[in-house]
Order: sequence, then C-alpha cells, then structure tokens
Amino acid sequence: MSHTNQHVVDLTTFRKRDIRPFDIVDRTRNVAPDGTAIDFTNYYMTVGGKPFFGVSGEFHFSRMDESRWDDELAKCAAGGVNVIANYVFWNHHEEREGHWDFTGSKNLRRFTELCAKHGMYMILRMGPFDHGEVRNGGVPDWVYGKDYEARSLDAGWLAEVRELYTKIFEQVDGLLFDQGGPIIGAQLDNEYMHSSAPWEMTTGISDEWVPGGSDGIAYLEALRGIAHEVGINVPFYTATGWGGAPVPDDVLPLWGGYAYRPWLFYAHGGDHPKTDEYLYRDFHANDCPRNDEFDPSYQPEDKPYACCEMGGGMTNSYNYRFVLPMKSVDAMTNIKMGSGCNFLGYYMYHGGTNPTGDGIYLNEGQVPKKSYDYQAGLGEFGQVRESYGRMKTLHYFGSTFADRFVPMDVVIPADQQGITPDNRTDLRYAIRTDGTSGFVFLNNFQDHDTTEAKRDETLTITLADGRTVTFEGIGLAPEENCVLPFNMDLDGVMLEAATVQPVTAITLPGADHRTFVFMRPDGMGKAWLRFADGDVLDVGDAADFQTFTVTKHGTTIDIVVVCRAKADEMTVIDGEALAFAPGALFRDGDTFKVESRDSEITVSTYPAGYLAVADGSRSDVAQGGATAAGGLGTTTITLARKTIEPAVERLSAQRFAITLPDGFMDGTNLKDVLLQVRYTGDIGWMFANAELINDNFCNGDVWEIGMKENAARVAAAGNRLVFVITPLKKGVNVNVDSPMAARMEHADEQIAELGSVAAQPVYEITLRKS
Repeated sequence: MSHTNQHVVDLTTFRKRDIRPFDIVDRTRNVAPDGTAIDFTNYYMTVGGKPFFGVSGEFHFSRMDESRWDDELAKCAAGGVNVIANYVFWNHHEEREGHWDFTGSKNLRRFTELCAKHGMYMILRMGPFDHGEVRNGGVPDWVYGKDYEARSLDAGWLAEVRELYTKIFEQVDGLLFDQGGPIIGAQLDNEYMHSSAPWEMTTGISDEWVPGGSDGIAYLEALRGIAHEVGINVPFYTATGWGGAPVPDDVLPLWGGYAYRPWLFYAHGGDHPKTDEYLYRDFHANDCPRNDEFDPSYQPEDKPYACCEMGGGMTNSYNYRFVLPMKSVDAMTNIKMGSGCNFLGYYMYHGGTNPTGDGIYLNEGQVPKKSYDYQAGLGEFGQVRESYGRMKTLHYFGSTFADRFVPMDVVIPADQQGITPDNRTDLRYAIRTDGTSGFVFLNNFQDHDTTEAKRDETLTITLADGRTVTFEGIGLAPEENCVLPFNMDLDGVMLEAATVQPVTAITLPGADHRTFVFMRPDGMGKAWLRFADGDVLDVGDAADFQTFTVTKHGTTIDIVVVCRAKADEMTVIDGEALAFAPGALFRDGDTFKVESRDSEITVSTYPAGYLAVADGSRSDVAQGGATAAGGLGTTTITLARKTIEPAVERLSAQRFAITLPDGFMDGTNLKDVLLQVRYTGDIGWMFANAELINDNFCNGDVWEIGMKENAARVAAAGNRLVFVITPLKKGVNVNVDSPMAARMEHADEQIAELGSVAAQPVYEITLRKS
C-alpha cells in the first residue's frame, strides 16, 4: 500500500441498516419499581427507552480489602463506568466443602449495595467456572475427587451448581433490577468449550486440566434454568462469544480483545507478535472478516456488538513480563467504538490482590501468588494510572452523546482494508455515521511497535446527500487517538467539522444554554472548529484551557477546549461543572475527595469557585484563567508533607529486612502509604510477620505495595518487613549423581540486587460545593 496524506470517503451509496428489537430480555424482570425499563435493539441497550452507552469495568470484590471498596467504586463511577462486572469465585467462598464464607472481603451483598450507592449497574459473572487466573478457574479443589465431571450435564455437578447459585441468590436477594437493585445481568459459566484452567493440585506433575466442557448450548441452558429456579432472575443473561463458544439465541454474546497475551508463552518462548487489535473493522456487519477472535455462530447484524473483556491492562506471567503501555487501553476503546461497539467491557478496570486460602494460594500457577494488579487503570491498591484519565474522555463522549452516537453505522473506508499491524505510516481511521452526520475515529497506536507521527493529513467525506465535508491539517502524535465530529448539532448551532474531540456537555448553574467541551489531541496540526455558515474558530495549541461563546441565528452556546493533559485530569460533576485535579477526584456523599501523591494539590473548576475546601486543610487560593463569565478558577491546597524513610538491612545474599518508622501511617490527610521497591532478580516476595502480603515478577518497573490493609500485620511484626528475592540464574544445572537420592541445583551466576526502597504517601482532601 502506497502512502498518501489525502483520504476520500464516499457515502453516496450509504444505506442505514435496520435497527430492530433484539428479544433477549425477560419481560417480567426488565422493569424497576420506578418504572425504568431495560431493553435491547440489535445495535444497543436502552434504559427508559433511550439509547444507553454501556461502560462495564471488571472489579473483583474478593480480591480487595473491603475497607477500600467504597472509594474505589466511587473512582470507577467518576471515570465514567456505569456497569460493574465481577466474578464470584466459587473457591473464594467454599474452599472447604460445606463451609461458606461471604464475610469481610467476600461480602458480595455489601459490594453490590455499594455499586448501587454509586449509581452503577452490575453484571454478575457467577460461574461455576470463571478462570480469571484463579486456582482451578475458581472451582474448589474438593470437586476433583467427586464422582461427576465438572462443567457437564452430570446430575451431581448440576446439584453443586444449584447450591452455588442458591448461596449467591441469598446474597443478592432484594438487589436484582426488578427489586430496585443494580443487578441487570448474569453471565453463565465463562468461555465454555473454549477455555479451561489447570487443576492446580496436580499441574506440573500430570498437567491435568479442569474440563473445558462438551455439552454445548444445552449446558448453558441448564445453568440458566438453575438460576431461574433459585431466584436469580435478571433482565438478561450473557455468555462469552469468542473461540466458537456456544451462545443461546436469547443470550447476549460478549466479546473482547487482548493485545498483550501472556498465555502465548505458557508452553514456549519467542517474540510476541504484533496483533490486529488496533485495526478498525465493522464488527456489526455480516460480511466482517472473521478470525479466531471474532467468529460468531450468528449473523452479527442480528445482535449488538458488545464487550466484556477488552484489555484494560494485563497481568504478567512467569514467562512473559512487560510494562504495559498505558496508552494501549484507550486506543483499544477507540478501536472498539469505531468498530461498532456500544457496550464497552474492560478486563480489568481495577486490579486486586488474591486472598490466601486455608494453607494454599488461590491463584493460577503461571501468575503471582498474591498480586493481581493487572497494570489496570486503577491498580490493586487504588493507584491512579495514566490510562484511567485517558479512558474518561471516551466514556464521557459515548455517554453524553449516546442518543445520536450509538444508532450510527460503521463505515470502514476502502483505504483501510489493506492496512496491517506492520504499517507504521498510514492514517488509521473509521467512521460512525447516519449518512449525513457522524464521527471520525482515528488511532495512531500499535502494540509491540511504534507508529510514526501523522502530520498534515486531509480527509474529505462525500455525504449521502452529495454534500462534502473536509478535515484539513489532521495530525496525531505517536500512540494518540481521537474522535472528530462532522455535522454535529450543538443545540441548534451546526458544527460542520472540527479537529478537536467532543467530550461532554454541561449546563452551568443558572445558565440557559449548554457548554460543549472538546479536547485538543496531542499532535493535532491545526486545531479548529468550522460551523455550517463557514465561520472557523481557530483554537491554536498554546492554551491548556480556553472558552468561547458562539451565537448563530439567535442561538448561543459556550465552548470549552482543553488540551489532552487537562482532559485526562477532568471530572464532570452533576452535569453542571468540570473539575480538574491530579490523581482522582470522586464523590463521597455530599462532598468530593481528591486523592493525590503530591502534598500540594491544585484543583481547578469551571465555573470558578464551584468547589471549596471542606476539611480544614490549609490552602492558598489563587484564581486564574478566567477568560469568560464563569471561567476557570484554581485552588491550591498545601498539606503537611509526610516524610517516611524506610531502613534497609541486608540479611543474606537475597534476603533483606525493611523497617518502617513508628507512626508511618499517621497523618490527618494521609490516606495510604505505597512501599516502592526497585530490584533486580526473578521474583520479589514481601512478608509481614512471616505472611506473604504481595509478590512480583520482576519486569524492571517499580513495584508498589499498599500499606493501608497491611498496617496491622506490619505493626504486629514491629514495623519490620522481610523482602526476599528469588535470583536470576545463569548456567543452571541439577546434580543428581549422589547414590543417596540427593539433588542440588548449581548456578554459575545468581543475580539478586535491591536497588531502592521508598515510601510514597498518598494524600486525600475533601471538597464541597461552594
């Protein structure tokens, strides 16, 4: 394919596909007590009869100390997540047969209630097989010795499923959607007839696996029947669709996509290939090219294209260790939306930590025993990553403009058909459109490669009615992505085209018109908005925050344009204000919290003065950047800086003692302390009072361990942690020459070095509306 900077799309033959009902909902269970109904078309979900843009984030409650749930769910909601998906891992609740545990961090009911508190729906992924890198895929060890086959139609197995589902129902009774609760869906098993997991009690000796299943749709129907019998009646059920997995016609198939695939290295080495996850396709078209990742057993135009396992991060496995490019996450979001997805689903959105079982670890053997951080947008100890902020701009866009966006078709232009993952030079783009208006999706990210900056690209679209729209001066920095509008109605002001991305719309307190918020992507050569009358608003690239007032034919709107970095810090509050803060800003009842690693926290709001300090923290207030009525105001809160100096003692070649000072968790605005370790070796192990609290497969990145839930264990050990490094070994051989059955490993070289240990305070302040 020869490179060109001129792109032409012809929509004169465009024909809108039919949007029709997709009959998967239970009509007796899809209406809440307040009358709100959930339904589906073959394109999208509806709530109250209106198009709904779903943003589902995976969050495993039993992989996190319950003391963190409330704030972490609030951070999810602030990030634009409106559905929480969570596995119910059977062996977390019935590790020993007949001994059920739904207390503490296993309290499904409390977690579900908190999801409702923060205004999010829930999809229960209730097994019985889950996978999720959990021991036996979540199936308890004791099942192995039973006289039935797991994941089968055997009566003994189905009886176990009935008991599991009964226990789940006892936890969620009163919290189902038709009861006024948040639970709108339930997943039946996971990757049935496509994936399995090792029996960890035997693997490595016999390499024996939990059955993958062989009973097809009949098995999933049996599980759904049991769910109904015990009372788990939800508006709809889901099943994973990839890999040829069976999906009943009246079940919602869910898809995904991972560009970083540790399982490729479970059995062999080599280089990770570039994947096609960052190429646009029309996944809603019957003639979409099919492969192992997308090969549905149905006609794609008959059902919505929805996801449950887009790579919101990825865990390291023993044989594949990497530092996840954080920009890979929102790039995949962009690709999925541009390819027809109206229901996003991240795995994982929030990382976690595996609980320890009764004398065993409850993880799968290829991954760390405790850490399931997943390099997710929100880490296992609540760390706020770059991807968290970047995802928000797309979540806000999809939700704010759902009524016009989700019904739109996908158009993959002709010059995109031959682009391969190796192509670093050509502009990658797709269009969502109704024929005369729409959005251009652009992506400049490729996994396991580096794309070139795009400069001075031109795109001309001939619309279905013969008119043309031209985008001049398109540019994108490497790894950047964006969405550009054409013929977008801004409450009566027609925006013909723009090289800035629509993000959201708000109505300022007391205002009689809306403010539309746009983001200037990194590397955009010429940032402008052109209106239907030909007027062009030149945004430029100098300012982080700009406001404009536009009046056309007696209609007035306000426009805000922020740079990418500012957009990544932005949170929308109650549809009436924007708040900008480092880290995370999220609701806590009638107040708001800001969580930051910096003791000097700068918060800006639009309109100015919208939020004020509520917790008595000393603050130095400075107003600035107000370029119009109700402009941007900035407040700087200066906290007492906490300094924590860990003491390190080398005990042996690969064993260290780390002692934290007394009172290391004390402080009025101190929320947590992250122990930061840099080391060289194979595996890092951190113990408190001889209990493993976290572990890490060394990948060269800093390893962080939250102290909030570990403070009591550390205190019981006299504030002393023991850090052990399993060394990297060269020239290894095992001597078995002894006649006395002795075996001893010898290595020519062993590398186990501790680079540094630091303690990073995490601060929190409380704000209120002024």
